Amino acid sequence: MLGESVRVQGYALAGAKTIVAETPDEVVHAWEALDGPVTLVVLTAFAAETLGGAVLTRTREPLAVRMTS
Repeated sequence: MLGESVRVQGYALAGAKTIVAETPDEVVHAWEALDGPVTLVVLTAFAAETLGGAVLTRTREPLAVRMTS
């Protein structure tokens, strides 16, 4: 999960790895800094819009999906 704290914090309680990014710069930096075997990243709407549509149509890992608002 990558995005604003208010949107991802509940998933952290369930055990998901979350990356809080509150600004466009933080979103881009977090995406570029993904490390390890990351297969799928769930993006908040804000994070998805910040990264642009190309991220959501990738055919290589990490794949990304946009969570609903």
